[in-house]
Amino acid sequence: MSPAQDGDLSRFRILPVLQPGEGRALALAFSCNFVLLGLYYILRPLRDTMATVFGSGQLQYLFTLTFLATLACAPLLGALASRWRLTQWLPGVFAFWLFNVLVFFALFTLWRDNPWVAGAYFIWFSVVNLYMISVFWSLMVDLFTTAQATRLFAFIAAGGSLGAIVGPIITSQLVRMVGINGLLLLAAAGLLLVMLLVKWLIREKAVLQSLGGGAQQSTFDHELAGGSLDGFRELLRSPYLLNQAAFMLLMTWVNTVAYFLQTDILTSHLQGLEARTRVLADIDLWVNIFSALILLFGLGRFVQRFGLTAGLILNPLLMMGAFVAVLISPSLLVIQAIQVVRRVGQYAIARPSREMCFTVVEQVERYKAKNVIDTVVYRFGDVSAAWVQTGMRALGSGLGGVVTLGLATSALWASVALSLGRRFGVLRREADRGG
Repeated sequence: MSPAQDGDLSRFRILPVLQPGEGRALALAFSCNFVLLGLYYILRPLRDTMATVFGSGQLQYLFTLTFLATLACAPLLGALASRWRLTQWLPGVFAFWLFNVLVFFALFTLWRDNPWVAGAYFIWFSVVNLYMISVFWSLMVDLFTTAQATRLFAFIAAGGSLGAIVGPIITSQLVRMVGINGLLLLAAAGLLLVMLLVKWLIREKAVLQSLGGGAQQSTFDHELAGGSLDGFRELLRSPYLLNQAAFMLLMTWVNTVAYFLQTDILTSHLQGLEARTRVLADIDLWVNIFSALILLFGLGRFVQRFGLTAGLILNPLLMMGAFVAVLISPSLLVIQAIQVVRRVGQYAIARPSREMCFTVVEQVERYKAKNVIDTVVYRFGDVSAAWVQTGMRALGSGLGGVVTLGLATSALWASVALSLGRRFGVLRREADRGG
């Protein structure tokens, strides 16, 4: 084969270029993210279905309670990480969430249509889903170096997107046969498998380190220094982490604008919990198909060619264009399209790009400060955006006002993304000089 032909074929390469010893770690990470996002997308449509029990007029209260629960859980997890070795803490948190799923299985069996149970599930999953994803990516940035992350993270994220394709298919096809309770049991089995994969990934880090520089040089056989509030302290004293928090906050504002629009549409057009669950699962399916294609064939090479800053800023720019389209033509089809664009951009572009930023910080920041940003800051963005929109509706603001808010937030988000990318570049060069 000629060099020209080989270059043409490399454009369609799915697997990233691997260094010695990386293959098994990459396969385990890919598989773990596949299972994790698969069970996530079994549990998520149930959460969004519970939201329709209340309607968009009550979402601000659910978002407020979710934020308070998230705020309470962050120091608790931080305290446990300071008392348990990471080899115990990492699989232990997934074991606890498995127990939670079994509790909700019992509650839905006894009180299926109880609004208190529906509200409790909405709040529980809205808290836990962020922690599950955050803990997984904390493990990834503590396993792989920055250079490895640039090559491997898009493929690992693609594993999640493929799992997120399978999850909605399972939900859509099985919900009528096994009901909500059957889906909960299936998700519990998935959490058990995630626990096993996390244990294997922990052991794999020592293998990579033995090959010389093929992993982060930190270890898992110790507790994290400090106490329960160290995540907040690290965040407040680091301009780089504050920049990441601002990126997360503005991203969630954009997300919440789109979520309110989605809830209004489903409440007014569909009756019945199963029907709404099927529609939400179908939307998830198409979003994750596009996300998987981007991650498998585009993002890794995009970041290597144009840099991390381009990966960070691309999603805000896409959302600015999407909101402009809604202002020009506020139709049902366009409003639904903005949800697809937002979620594809977030999962396929913003998430893996943002995770790479944590490869240049210390281990305690990867778990504790990152945990605060991924959960508390995220949910603060949710609740603050929810109450702002509630106030705008009370003042008579219609669709145009809400979309204008989304457009302005996206523009500010792009500015913050540019600053974050530049700060990452400085820290990476400093890390490279330090060996």
